[in-house]
Amino acid sequence: MSVAHLGEHEREELETREQRALGFWLYLMGDAVIFALLFATYAIMIPGTAGGPTGKQLFNLNNAALETALLLVSSLTFGFASLSVQAGNRKAVLGWLGVTFVLGAGFIFLELREFAGLIAQGAGPDRSGFLSAFFTLVGTHGVHVSMGLLWIVILGAQVAVKGLTAPVASRLFRLGLFWHFLDIAWVGIFSIVYLPGLL
Repeated sequence: MSVAHLGEHEREELETREQRALGFWLYLMGDAVIFALLFATYAIMIPGTAGGPTGKQLFNLNNAALETALLLVSSLTFGFASLSVQAGNRKAVLGWLGVTFVLGAGFIFLELREFAGLIAQGAGPDRSGFLSAFFTLVGTHGVHVSMGLLWIVILGAQVAVKGLTAPVASRLFRLGLFWHFLDIAWVGIFSIVYLPGLL
């Protein structure tokens, strides 16, 4: 059905969803700028170890690779949730959102374990400018993933209670944009922080 054949109420709802989608794209661009600044700060602070440990001495590539795998697979499972939305399969949407949540929670667990291990070694964010920049960049990403997990729970509840209505599907679309954006940001962290830190 074309927009011309929609009633006034439907047109208003469509315009509202389009405005929210545009607003969310603007938010993501702002978030991208924040991450770009954090990446730039980290790159500048790499030599600022103040005689403390370097990334090569601290980072565990196996842990970072496992975190990467969890997050990339969670992007795939969210993609399956999105396909299930298009198919109108509420049960499949809830199932794939559940799997995505478990993978994301596993990522957060590994990140917190890494942070706790570094702090236990005396390599906390107060040890050097390098570590401060590291904790800020990686921690900011972790906070975003945690907010994404909360968002998954909220939208899962909405799908269970309200079904796959147009507003709920629109919110799931925006959550998908956010979740995939976090995967891209993490690939940048893995490539810029962990891999060079081990060379």
